Amino acid sequence: MRPRPLRGWLRARASPRPAGGTPGTPRVAARRFPKQTYLVTRRWLFADQLGPHFLDDPDQPVLLVESRAVLARHRFHRQKAHLVLSALRHRARELGDQALFVQARTYAEARAQVHEPLSACAPTSRGALELLGRLPDVEVLPERGFASSRADFERWADGRTRLLMEDFYRDARRRLGLLLEPDGGPVGGHWNYDSDNREPPPRQPRGTDAPAVLDVPEPWWPEEDEIDEEVRADLDRWEASGEVSFVGRDGPRRFAVTHREARYALHTFLRKRLPAFGPVEDAMLHADWTMAHSLLSPSMNLGLLDPVECARAAEAEYRNGRAPLASVEGYVRQLIGWRDYMFHVYWHFGPDYGRHNYLAARRKLPRWFADLDADAVQAACLSDVLAGVRDRAWVHHIPRLMVLGNYALQRGWSPQELRDWFHYSFLDGYEWVMAANVIGMSQHADGGLMATKPYAAGGAYINRMSDYCGGCRYDPKQRRGEDACPYSAGYWAFLARNRERLEGNRRMVQPLRGLDRLADLDKVVAQERGRASTAP
Repeated sequence: MRPRPLRGWLRARASPRPAGGTPGTPRVAARRFPKQTYLVTRRWLFADQLGPHFLDDPDQPVLLVESRAVLARHRFHRQKAHLVLSALRHRARELGDQALFVQARTYAEARAQVHEPLSACAPTSRGALELLGRLPDVEVLPERGFASSRADFERWADGRTRLLMEDFYRDARRRLGLLLEPDGGPVGGHWNYDSDNREPPPRQPRGTDAPAVLDVPEPWWPEEDEIDEEVRADLDRWEASGEVSFVGRDGPRRFAVTHREARYALHTFLRKRLPAFGPVEDAMLHADWTMAHSLLSPSMNLGLLDPVECARAAEAEYRNGRAPLASVEGYVRQLIGWRDYMFHVYWHFGPDYGRHNYLAARRKLPRWFADLDADAVQAACLSDVLAGVRDRAWVHHIPRLMVLGNYALQRGWSPQELRDWFHYSFLDGYEWVMAANVIGMSQHADGGLMATKPYAAGGAYINRMSDYCGGCRYDPKQRRGEDACPYSAGYWAFLARNRERLEGNRRMVQPLRGLDRLADLDKVVAQERGRASTAP
């Protein structure tokens, strides 16, 4: 039996438009409940808190809010707006009469429609947390959806001069009892198998024109339903009226919007794709955008999955002999290491962290990049990755860091503009995600608070870890001339521009010495300055 269309469900529960409302005022869809005392307060779930682990009791009453002002305030990727609204509306339908679903212009207007005390798990952004502090009768509880609490992180960070992710990750493994031997040591004798997970991608099969792809089963793909259709129709109408503006292309929904869908996707990854994940997790193939990645980051950041449960399920695959340790450890490190670390860095370093600009990078993002105009780009790697963002609002972590971020770093683009671009253009992009990922890791704008050196690399890295360069008009071995690879030339121009700022970094001693061996350095710098604003 197919569920009832959501639009009819909303109409049946919608309150009338307030008298004197202006045309275009969003209708507030909120059922009126008689005043009563709840043993458990109604839980306000934000759009990144949609899993069952954000409730204290399976039957706890819930408030869900769909705010139009959020979409109007920023230029989101079209598919991101679709995913978030679809997830909210699917959660409302799942909960039925247990949920009060309010569609309003702002969160404050929605709160005014609800005449009872509320509780909320601490939201993931400072703005949302400050909003809750201004609203009446909202109890803010500790955050959920992460493997470590903010209190856990602060206890670990106390007294440390360097907050290394690897140290935090090992502490989390011990605290959670993940991938440990009975004596408390790491399974297999090593904490980290990153050195085993840096293999280049497979090459094109000989004697065929078929492009190289990994020999792994397909990911789980969702099927759209009437809620997705209604969301798409709403987005079309709002865009046509000028209320909102999007970047990127519409497309079929490729990621989960319910806990049940996310569980299917997780199960498929663990049983069919996790064994192949580790060795080539840093590799790129132009004809295989999924590789062996889990594709679960959008689901995780919607709050549909509990990261600790996912980590324990991955550990079970290793314990049961179904997945190699290097792949399992790499995935667990992403879940309880990197993901949590990024969240805690966002809070630990405070609101000023996002304003860091150690390398004095101030160039504005060019229009072709901001608008995802992949067709304007001739460099094969950048064109393909930018097209992936345009068409799917998702690429995996190495294209983000070593193609998109590396290019921006070399050209001195504003880290704040780049952070916002990643935030609004990616399905899994949130304020807390992109602060440390972009400001710290990708752009080295924090001066080394997070990463020990800039993630800058020339075309040789991309040539080694992908199949892009073979069919590209640029030569990764050339740094000057019409065929000069923009990454190879850009790497040296970046080092020359930032030499004084990076001289005190011991990990940059050898790269900076390389500048002195380039007889044509001035010409390379002038060349890159001349083509800084044009698409490569």
